Amino acid sequence: MALLKIKKLTKAFGGLIAVNQVDFEMNEGQIASIIGPNGAGKTTFFNIISGYYPGFEGSITFDGQGLVKLTPEKVARHRIARTFQNIRLFPEMLAVENIMVGMHMDLKASIFKIVLHSGSMQREEGGAYERAVELLDYVGLESRRNELAKNLAYGEQRRLEIARALAMKPKLLLLDEPAAGLNPKETEELTHFIGKLRDDFGCAILLIEHDMKLVMEISDKVAVLNYGQKIAEGTPDEVKNNPAVIEAYLGIEDDDEEAV
Repeated sequence: MALLKIKKLTKAFGGLIAVNQVDFEMNEGQIASIIGPNGAGKTTFFNIISGYYPGFEGSITFDGQGLVKLTPEKVARHRIARTFQNIRLFPEMLAVENIMVGMHMDLKASIFKIVLHSGSMQREEGGAYERAVELLDYVGLESRRNELAKNLAYGEQRRLEIARALAMKPKLLLLDEPAAGLNPKETEELTHFIGKLRDDFGCAILLIEHDMKLVMEISDKVAVLNYGQKIAEGTPDEVKNNPAVIEAYLGIEDDDEEAV
């Protein structure tokens, strides 16, 4: 049975149809990528899955349960974790505290108590603090655990956001352009790191990415969106040799940010 099953997913903003009748499935442990030109609907697709756009047509089933009219927090309780194209951390909190925020579903306190009283939370939930440090060590940031998130380098902030998502013990990890802003060396490291994530944590990984070298190296399957519609899906080799994909996307270089 598919871990994630999407049928005829449609989302409109006024007269603009951002996602149009999209079907998509992925299994446990798979790495899948969503690619397409800027404005193709990729981020909208992610926002629907993660609960940010609850008003949609079609159906989403995850781990056998329907995801309908759920807030982002309720979606997260199904063990779907996400990072964002524009990094979303708590800049005035320590790196380790940012990780503990990602653990709020497994802690006794609410996320608000963690944010407002993170020092006391460290004392009350020593095991959680230790796990946060372990996750920081996993992403190579253990030595930066007591640094404010805003003082971390850009690549470090990317890794911190991934570590926070892992703190949620996800069955599905959504990565929205994880290579954005990284230099070639960092992107190469990220490519190996994503594969390691799947192996070490056993979660499925769905990513949006413009770096085609990364996508083709790590993906088990690739789906292509164009003007909100899925125009192709298959293995990396099948997709990169698809004439419709070449015409719509792979033959065009465009570094602008996605509009929709």
